[in-house]
Amino acid sequence: MNTTELPPVSGYIDPNWPNPHGPHDASIIIYGYVPNITLCVLGIVLFALAAIVHGTKALINRTWYFLPLTFACMMEVIGYIFRALSSRDDPYNIIYFVVAYSFIVVAPVFISASIYVCLTKLIAWALNEGVRLNSRVLKGKLILWTFITADTICTVVQIAGSALIGSRESKHKNPKVGNGILLAGLAIQSFFFLVYLGILAVFMLDIYRDPRFSTAFRKTSSFIGALVVSSLLVFLRTIFRLAESSQGVFGYLSSHEALFGALEFAPIVLAMAILGIWHPGRKIPAPLPKTVTRNSIV
Repeated sequence: MNTTELPPVSGYIDPNWPNPHGPHDASIIIYGYVPNITLCVLGIVLFALAAIVHGTKALINRTWYFLPLTFACMMEVIGYIFRALSSRDDPYNIIYFVVAYSFIVVAPVFISASIYVCLTKLIAWALNEGVRLNSRVLKGKLILWTFITADTICTVVQIAGSALIGSRESKHKNPKVGNGILLAGLAIQSFFFLVYLGILAVFMLDIYRDPRFSTAFRKTSSFIGALVVSSLLVFLRTIFRLAESSQGVFGYLSSHEALFGALEFAPIVLAMAILGIWHPGRKIPAPLPKTVTRNSIV
């Protein structure tokens, strides 16, 4: 038997949970802990509720660009279901780990996609209102397609990395290559999200400089604030995942569930709640006809 690629048998083993040594079981618990069932149930319930709320509001307000949030919430539900299976059925099971890990890691990519579209909608609305956007980077279609393309690349790369991690772990081989691919996907995602935050900041400066902001834009200003807060929460979670992947599958960040709860679970739940309360369907007014817009500017 060739053991040159086998990593050292080191890692977390729960003394109160003997390894079943089934065909899909690793020699250790890859999480670094047995997932807490309470957190798993909270994830399932909260994201299921968020999926219902966002799906319903998207249908009522015809904000189809917000449907990816519903899809993201459904992915989160699946991810936490498999974490629950790890918690109660078999924490050593590699399939449970890979499905939970992949779905929870990839889901926020779709959240980012809807957030990017919100910015393009806000830019279109502001231009129709006659706001002078001084920066040349504030081109709605360019922003949309640039970030959607980046999100697509991130999704493919992260799924490929997660799948390779699972494949290597199932063969009891070092998952370093798969983790490196996953890290690259998260790094690309982090970079483009940082660029997005910069563009959002420039947009806000242009809006707040407009003398009509306190009256004409009051209704939309609450949504802009909600978009900023939810964007920062998603970015916090992305940075956490980037730092976690940089340490590897068995690093400190990935093996402490309290950090997962505080920097993965909580930011995404809060972001979904904020965007559910301050939904863009009623906060971003429909663009006025061009003739009306021109007259209103004069």
